[in-house]
Amino acid sequence: MRLLTVVPTPSPAPPAASRRVRAMAALLACSALLGGCDMLGIDTPAKQAARREADGRAIGAGCRHTQRSLEDCYAANPRAAKAAIFAGWREMDEYMRENDIPAMPPAPAPPVQPAESTGPSEEVVSPSPAKPSAPPATPPTGSIVPRIAPPAPATARPSAPAAPTANR
Repeated sequence: MRLLTVVPTPSPAPPAASRRVRAMAALLACSALLGGCDMLGIDTPAKQAARREADGRAIGAGCRHTQRSLEDCYAANPRAAKAAIFAGWREMDEYMRENDIPAMPPAPAPPVQPAESTGPSEEVVSPSPAKPSAPPATPPTGSIVPRIAPPAPATARPSAPAAPTANR
């Protein structure tokens, strides 16, 4: 009896073109999923413009509520769009008129402290009293650098040669 042995044959590898198609399909699927994701924190120009418009409207509404004029509001917020400030001011004006809401008086300005003296605004410094003169400092003697200090005064020569000192 003869046994049949089945030898597995390797399956042929997919052609390179089909691998590329699969890779492109995977890339397209990932980009489609991430394209609509707002969680990435990427601001589009439309989002930035909408945010600036909303900020301007809020500034204008706050100015109207506190009885500030448009000109004061424009001057206090030069970076905000004037059209947005005006739109917010007008909307708040209509809302306050419809609902009989009284305007808040503006916060009082901080008091300006008057100058203490009418003299010059610069600080005047009086000269300091003269210090007693100290005796002139004597330069060190016996310097290892020539012409910085005078040589050490000559003293009596020792009778025996000095013992060599150890370098530290």
